[in-house]
Amino acid sequence: MSFIAKPRVANPGLPRNELGLNRRDYEGSMSTLCAGCGHDSVTAALVQACFELSMAPQSVVKLSGIGCSSKTTAYFVAGAHGFNSVHGRMPSIATGANAANRHLRYIGVSGDGDSLSIGLGQLAHAIRRNLDMLYILENNGVYGLTKGQFSASADVGSKSKKGVANEQQPIDPVLFALGLGAPFVARSFSGDKDQLVPLIKAGLAHRGFAIIDVLSPCVTFNDHEGSTKSYAYVRENMESPVAADYIEPRREISVQYAPGEAVTVPMHDGSSVVLRKLDPDYDPADRARAAAYVQERAMRNEYVTGLIHLDPSRRDFHAQHGTSDTALNAIAFERLCPGAAKLDKILAAYR
Repeated sequence: MSFIAKPRVANPGLPRNELGLNRRDYEGSMSTLCAGCGHDSVTAALVQACFELSMAPQSVVKLSGIGCSSKTTAYFVAGAHGFNSVHGRMPSIATGANAANRHLRYIGVSGDGDSLSIGLGQLAHAIRRNLDMLYILENNGVYGLTKGQFSASADVGSKSKKGVANEQQPIDPVLFALGLGAPFVARSFSGDKDQLVPLIKAGLAHRGFAIIDVLSPCVTFNDHEGSTKSYAYVRENMESPVAADYIEPRREISVQYAPGEAVTVPMHDGSSVVLRKLDPDYDPADRARAAAYVQERAMRNEYVTGLIHLDPSRRDFHAQHGTSDTALNAIAFERLCPGAAKLDKILAAYR
């Protein structure tokens, strides 16, 4: 089951935004992700950001590919438009939708498997086009839908639940985006709502391509060898009349720390990550220095979080290609299809 309708509950006491909507009006269906999944924290941040920006639900377009991350689009802004594409192809759908209607707000949600493996080329060209959209990359280092194989963002030395160590170098989406000239690059942690919500709001306000790499822990694959609650132990020692999996509920990992500080965040499996929040006087305008700083901290096993790079001077997709200011579905048929004579005249200009 991938969809559970959320019951309508009256909330007369909740604060309302400029449109007269409350936060619940920006929610979607009930999540079917594992209890404690970091992706649900990202959903909550998206709901809060859309509410605070007073975004009209019908002005939002949600786009996704394949993976646990791509289920996120079902869980926020139920009244929005949406398209769930095939694996890794979400940026192409976003490009077509953008070209057809520049006045909608495009939010793409993808994962490290969807974006950094089969969809890497698609992501690269969306950045090159400076597509007008917010791109959320929920990064957990594994393929959650297919039992936790390493993704392209898995760190060297990280171990799978079977104890196999990853030997391949990871693709860092922040350095990848910086290298291609993305004008808005940020990173956050799913459990740091105080940082993530403002970054999402800034990304939605930015004209052009805005990418936020969100480190989002996967709680399902903590069932290491030696645990009596692991899948392997249960299957070897019990018989069941039906094929069913049980994923032990986990508490959401959240963190609060000041700008300029580093904090070690313990994961459910006993490992940890080190997050370093950018200093208040950090200048995100210099792309080369931003890339060097991210690499420097990565050598110390630290993830830099915050708005890493911003270049408001780059022309977006619409300015580059002169797309129609009127949505294509609002243009008269005679203008969209002017006939063979007009087409011949256009083609003659290229001969």
